[in-house]
Amino acid sequence: MLFFKSPPKTKFLMVCMANVCRSPMAQMVTVQLAEQAGLARDIRVDSAGTHVGSLSARADPRAQAQLAQRGYPPAKSRSRQIKAKDFAYYDLVLALDQSNLNELRQLCPPEHTHKLRLFLEYAEGVTERDVPDPYYGNAQGFGHVMDLCEAGARGLIKSYQAFARQ
Repeated sequence: MLFFKSPPKTKFLMVCMANVCRSPMAQMVTVQLAEQAGLARDIRVDSAGTHVGSLSARADPRAQAQLAQRGYPPAKSRSRQIKAKDFAYYDLVLALDQSNLNELRQLCPPEHTHKLRLFLEYAEGVTERDVPDPYYGNAQGFGHVMDLCEAGARGLIKSYQAFARQ
């Protein structure tokens, strides 16, 4: 389940559909938890989407509000589409749900498919496999997504630390 690289940096890419809600939230939570664990020099985190329009969009204001409420930095300013070169560059490409994982499997060159995982595979004590898309819902849905992002990021950082101690 683990696939980490020795320093200089292990690179994680969080992926959802439009890269305006879930993946930017997962990115910023992971960045902050890595910094709190003293791993800012060891880990790089970015996010992308499988279906980003021709014009990149700003992060959803409800996602930004959830990040701010919980003390995380704001999400990046613009969404971006996943690119073919991302599969070679990143050490782990973490889909926020099964639908995006299936999409990534179709896009990914065969030599990099071992890097594809569901983000919540790393979340301890969480029975859900997918981080639900909160876009068409309410603030409560965004709160639930934050809970899942925090669980996934904590588990990912813990797994990385266990690997690094080996």
